[in-house]
Amino acid sequence: MTDQPISPPVAKKVPVERTHHGDTVVDDYTWMADKTDPEVIAFLTGQNDFVTARTGHLTALQDTIFGEIKARTQETDMSVPTRTGDHWYFARTEEGKQYGVSVRCPVRGPDDWDPPRINAHEKLPGEQVVLDTNAEAAGHDFFSLGGLSVSEDGTWLAFSTDIVGDERYTLAFRNIATGQELAETITGTAGGAIWSRDARYVFYQTVDDAWRPDTVWRHEVGGSTPDVEVFHEPDEGFWVGMGSSRSLEYLFIGVGSKTTSQVYALRTDNPTGELVSLAPRIPGVEYEVDHAAIAGRDYFLFTHNGVVGGTKCENYTVDIAPVADPANRTTFIAHDESRRIEDIEAFADYLVLSYRSDALPRVAIADLRRIDGLPTADDFAEVRFDQPLCSAGAAANPEWRTPRLRIAYTSFIEPTELIDLDVASGRRTLLKRQIVLGGYSPDDYEQSRQWATAGDGTQVPISVVRRRSTASPAPTLLYGYGSYEQSIDPTFSVSRLSLLDRGVVFVVAHIRGGGEMGRRWYEDGKTVHKRNTFDDFVAVARHLVDTGATTPGQLVAEGGSAGGLLMGAVVNEAPELFNGIVAAVPFVDALNSILDPSLPLTVIEWEEWGNPLEDADVYEYMKSYTPYENVRAVDYPAILALNSLNDTRVLHTEAAKWVARLQDSTTGDAPILLKTEMSAGHGGVSGRYKQWAEAAFELAWILQQTGAAPEPAAGDA
Repeated sequence: MTDQPISPPVAKKVPVERTHHGDTVVDDYTWMADKTDPEVIAFLTGQNDFVTARTGHLTALQDTIFGEIKARTQETDMSVPTRTGDHWYFARTEEGKQYGVSVRCPVRGPDDWDPPRINAHEKLPGEQVVLDTNAEAAGHDFFSLGGLSVSEDGTWLAFSTDIVGDERYTLAFRNIATGQELAETITGTAGGAIWSRDARYVFYQTVDDAWRPDTVWRHEVGGSTPDVEVFHEPDEGFWVGMGSSRSLEYLFIGVGSKTTSQVYALRTDNPTGELVSLAPRIPGVEYEVDHAAIAGRDYFLFTHNGVVGGTKCENYTVDIAPVADPANRTTFIAHDESRRIEDIEAFADYLVLSYRSDALPRVAIADLRRIDGLPTADDFAEVRFDQPLCSAGAAANPEWRTPRLRIAYTSFIEPTELIDLDVASGRRTLLKRQIVLGGYSPDDYEQSRQWATAGDGTQVPISVVRRRSTASPAPTLLYGYGSYEQSIDPTFSVSRLSLLDRGVVFVVAHIRGGGEMGRRWYEDGKTVHKRNTFDDFVAVARHLVDTGATTPGQLVAEGGSAGGLLMGAVVNEAPELFNGIVAAVPFVDALNSILDPSLPLTVIEWEEWGNPLEDADVYEYMKSYTPYENVRAVDYPAILALNSLNDTRVLHTEAAKWVARLQDSTTGDAPILLKTEMSAGHGGVSGRYKQWAEAAFELAWILQQTGAAPEPAAGDA
């Protein structure tokens, strides 16, 4: 560090009044909204320079951590092949290249269900490049592949790319065998495409000005006719999505808000036919549909949270109906308050139920070959694993008639495994375990479940991951999200090892607003119950301090996007509990954003946060917790805000305004840092080496703020 004080650029103040429900607020930083304004760019680049000055002393540590991530990673590698049609599809990565290469090789015959052996350094017989992402990304600072879809006959590839980071994709078409690319492209798509069975048409989506996917189109590949609008949803509170059944018999178009959905179906052998609504749109009822063939008859399976027998199926139930009469639905798997059903997937010979119980994801299978008629809930057998704290679920399984189910398994301390389960015999075949170089052993680490008590008495689950040799009180990183019913399940991370091996304990707070404990857990952390999310997180932090697991001087909290709102709220509520905060693309100016229906995503977000435009109580409630509104003159801990200029989900202005107000208000000396990626979107930088470098920067800063040792413990990599 320099001997002279280093100060961030001071943002100018241009007072703008905002009045709602009789409440007038003065905002000094609304001018930052225009990312084309040279003064905005100057402020962001000046903040980046400030970050560089204040973190320059961490460069050597950052380089070391980058080297650790790289040294633990099998850079030249290949994924386990997945069968689709007449080919095995897989991906290769090569040392020194930022992106992967999608490839395929032919199956050996109709009964070939054994994936080709994995050899990262040799080509497989008949191997053929489907798409070299490195070639597509050449010359671009940012690159994202939005989707990759192969026609059923294996001839044509549809792929979409984004070179800016704004998630507006360009769709292109290529003959896989010849490499010939058609001159026609479609710009401004939402990413992804679905082929008709005859490969004559593709279906794709576009977004409106608020970045809402709202329209499905049919495009005649190689044809001259204009694209046909297949479906349009005018209601700004609903998104449109699409997908095909595993049987390839149906194209499903789903329309959904945060609380209500509707599904339409189209026979894929009649791509110019009419869509059919499978169930009406009922406010407060969400449902998904899959196509199943059971005992020689075709059915639709409805997973929904509607009312059955006068009871709201909050944790979802599954109905079944004949394809010929989708309104004739009967209960297939009954509602269970202790189990949150998340999905049911149909295969030719079995059904797979994915659900959540005891804050962990689980999977169960019903073998249709062993059952006369329709199965019942008792026919589903859970696939069990020995580790009590783990994640297990169906992986990529595109084939309808496969006798094997591919399962992904992992935990906080075990690298991801891909397993083929022979459904008839129950035999499991380990296809691949994620390679971690450098002598990694799960036995050196431990994971455990603890519980913290929130202010209202609610028991909040906590996952704790540490190196066995770590003593308490320990440097600690506390992670949280708590929105949109998203669950933070046990997953393995190579980069996290650089923290664990330096004595940092990694903790996940499974707070309300997430989905870990069922639908009610989510409902109790949204709209006018949102404060429960923040209170739970603070309760977890206090639990860690009060039990002697860590101290405030060793505790750093991290969250991103809606988890960034969490970070901003808790640092306002309890700044004394933390020595550092990492907020990635943080949704910290939530009230101003949700008050502006012209912004991307705002209207559909009203069901998550409430509508402060129409409801004065919601306005006051949101104003009471949104981070930007509640910045005050206190000693804030060090804060690292990570921003992206081209983000369309959480606009750059949120973090910029928040940091400007924090820097102006804090009474302490801890640095408030804003690091903006000038060529990236919501997911940050692209390319694995760039992502590793960014991770190394964040981890070095976290190590500094937790007071952890700069070097791994003796004997560690």
